Amino acid sequence: MAELMVRDGTWSFDGDAVRIVPGRERGVHKLRQDLGEFTVPLAALTGIALEPGRKGGRLRLRLREGADPLLQVTGGGLPDEANPYRLTVDAGRVEVAEYFVDTVRQALMLEQIPDGPADRYLLPGPSVPLSAAGVDGVATFDGERVHLEWRWNTSETKRDWGPRNFTLGALEAVEWRAAAGLESGYLRFRPHGATERLKPEHDPNSIELWGFKKESGTTALLAAAVAARLPHPSAGTGKVRPTAAPAAPLTSAAPLTPAAPPASAAASAPAEDHDALLRRLRELGELHRDGILTEEEFTATKAAVLRRFHTGG
Repeated sequence: MAELMVRDGTWSFDGDAVRIVPGRERGVHKLRQDLGEFTVPLAALTGIALEPGRKGGRLRLRLREGADPLLQVTGGGLPDEANPYRLTVDAGRVEVAEYFVDTVRQALMLEQIPDGPADRYLLPGPSVPLSAAGVDGVATFDGERVHLEWRWNTSETKRDWGPRNFTLGALEAVEWRAAAGLESGYLRFRPHGATERLKPEHDPNSIELWGFKKESGTTALLAAAVAARLPHPSAGTGKVRPTAAPAAPLTSAAPLTPAAPPASAAASAPAEDHDALLRRLRELGELHRDGILTEEEFTATKAAVLRRFHTGG
């Protein structure tokens, strides 16, 4: 048994699996604390490394592609401090960390664990039920059904659709993307047969995400819990396909579901003009006052909107 206990958490290895217990002290990201204790089987690992730092270092597990639904659905979009496979090592525990690394590496070599993609999830995903809030809505998942409720600041398009419900059998995939610059992030549920994608603020199957507050990390956990219960992305293909959101720009061309939307929802979103930018600024102020946006996120996003205001888009 190899065990490493630090303020950031505890990792232990019994020869078959790495048991990860996040720390509970201030500074440990809420996503990691919400995920809680879990076990990574040796078969899911492709490596482990100790990255040196000025005051100790960082221990990092590397998993096989497609082995973990959380990594699969977030596609590398989690901030480093929210990554459950990273552990900050105090200076006085570096030698213990080095021993831990050697022990896991030796087991990987002896067991001849393949380093190629996994054809099934080797971790069960986050526990349910789960509830996760975004900018304009709240998603809940009980293990069998997803429910979306809209907040007061949601778009008229989404309000016209009303609350949304999806059974697992109705879903082809779940997608998660963190916000980047002026581009909103989203938690999206893609029904079978859906092709076109609306922008997240108008998409009745998506919750819009801005920034990555500690609280918003729960949307990634909920996405992973749903993904873990859907067919693995490699099913029927012989290879792992990423389920993270594509990088292509989103459009506002058509509804996501085969059913006809309400009349007012069928109209495409108006082109962004100065009035739209002013509304965006007001929304930013309200989200900042409500504590949904941090001071840093509010300042950066406000500056970007003002630049677009003065340049005309």
